[in-house]
Amino acid sequence: MKVTVLQENLARGLSIVSRAVSPRSTLPVLANIMIASDEGRLRLSATNLELGITCWIAARIEEEGSTTVPSRTFSDLVNTLPADQVKLSLDTATQTLNIRGGTSTNDVKCIDAQEFPPLPVPDLKGAVQLNVADFKEMIQQVAFAASTDEARPVLMGVLVQVEKDKLTMAAADGFRLSVRKAVLGSSYGSFNAIIPARALNELARIAHDGEETIAMVVPKGRGQVVFRVKDVELVSQLIDGTFPDYHQIIPRNYKSRTLVSTASLLKACKQAEIFAREGSNVARLNIKSANGDMQPGEVEISATSEETGKNETIVEATVDGSGVLIAFNVKFLREVLEVVKSPNVALETGAANSPGVVRPVGDDNFLHVIMPMHLG
Repeated sequence: MKVTVLQENLARGLSIVSRAVSPRSTLPVLANIMIASDEGRLRLSATNLELGITCWIAARIEEEGSTTVPSRTFSDLVNTLPADQVKLSLDTATQTLNIRGGTSTNDVKCIDAQEFPPLPVPDLKGAVQLNVADFKEMIQQVAFAASTDEARPVLMGVLVQVEKDKLTMAAADGFRLSVRKAVLGSSYGSFNAIIPARALNELARIAHDGEETIAMVVPKGRGQVVFRVKDVELVSQLIDGTFPDYHQIIPRNYKSRTLVSTASLLKACKQAEIFAREGSNVARLNIKSANGDMQPGEVEISATSEETGKNETIVEATVDGSGVLIAFNVKFLREVLEVVKSPNVALETGAANSPGVVRPVGDDNFLHVIMPMHLG
């Protein structure tokens, strides 16, 4: 193999695929990145057997070939080379890759490409086409609510449902639930899949807003999902199992609906979290409805810590219904407010022991359910 490639293209490609490299694996080849000539371009691939990322970059191919290079060594080295051409040539007999850039010459020991697990070649016919900016926003509003507890693998995923021209994503960790809906540009069949939240977060990181569409395909009987965006392909194993019926968690009615500025409530939650994080992240929300015409409604957010002290912030609000005193995990409340795009947000509450629902005002496509905490 003899290849000439621009340093910045190679560095960018390596930064994309290296996120799929397995840091701890019994198979040494999984710590490597596969590089191969592919129809006039250079293909870079990495996998940890659950997630695989492939990236194609422009290159001048003088001699076809492939090998696998230790990811960390290769990435660190390329990042230190001058922003100019990098020449790669492989000695197949010794599996040594010679890397030249500027006045620097390096020989890196590689592992034969034959030992690298094959990544699927997907058929993107009939793939669901998703707008990049919209899909990234959906991931941002849902994936954070997925669980990180390996004891419940189903909850470590995001349920993705396609029903004709409607797309729904949902994630829950037992303490909160995020649901986001969107309308697709065309009508597709219907399917649902539980995709690891980590894979979706990686996809959101890879896809750039300037790019038009992401293609998503779930090949039948393979237990995988494939995403293709411009010159990058991401393959992830699906999570086996049945996602809980999340519709049952969403409260049907409420006793009070509190409208408040998203930015003001977020700021108050950040302040409360400074004091609440010492303990179990509990913040109390005392929602007070308007008292006649003189007194507008308000939300009093407070947190107390035996070590640090206490905090109390009052935020003006429009309260429809009766007042309520309720406690939430303030970190969870902050995290949902950070992904709300509308200037105002509605908090729907029933009683101190029933879940609260957060909805952006003027946007029916997103809702977030958050379980209450013991007032203590």
